[in-house]
Amino acid sequence: MKLLHVDSSITGAHSVSRELSQFVVDQLRQQNEQVEVEHVDLALNPPPHFSADSLGMRLGLDPATLTERQRAENAITEQYLSQFLASDVVVIGAPFYNFTIPSQLKAWMDRLAQAGLTFRYTSNGPEGLAGNKTVYLVLSRGGIYSESEQGQAMEHQESYLRVMFGFMGVTDLRIVYAEGLGKAPELREQIIENAKASVSALLEKSTA
Repeated sequence: MKLLHVDSSITGAHSVSRELSQFVVDQLRQQNEQVEVEHVDLALNPPPHFSADSLGMRLGLDPATLTERQRAENAITEQYLSQFLASDVVVIGAPFYNFTIPSQLKAWMDRLAQAGLTFRYTSNGPEGLAGNKTVYLVLSRGGIYSESEQGQAMEHQESYLRVMFGFMGVTDLRIVYAEGLGKAPELREQIIENAKASVSALLEKSTA
């Protein structure tokens, strides 16, 4: 089994999403000794944000006509795409910044959305091509957004990731929450432990 582990938090050792995403990876390793893990740290090595030069791959331009910058951008996209497409399981640590995901994680998602590779347009509408994966979304939040209509309307973290991976055909999407981390510091460890317990429940369910 090939596992792609993606982190995006900028807070390093203080990051809850990093702690929990690593916990998911460790638990999966315990289940399968043959797992091969590749780790991508988008905070340490952020992908360039999408630009006109990044569109060369999407536009199907003749490689001979590409500029040096366009070729470099294509190489970055191909690297991220090949890692994603080769994986059986993807574990993504996604913190909550200004009501959404970190910009470096958005930049990574932009690289994955490639017609003919992760989705295609048909006469019946778009069709996802990357549905043969299990994706774990490890979500951390300072506030609580899942328990009210107002909170859900303000939340563009889980909702965005669900839409994007759904568009690419992923149906086995597993969500791990750690929210309310900023409301009561004395509850932080309990929130993290509750999230870890939910991971164990998801893994038990998948092997049942």
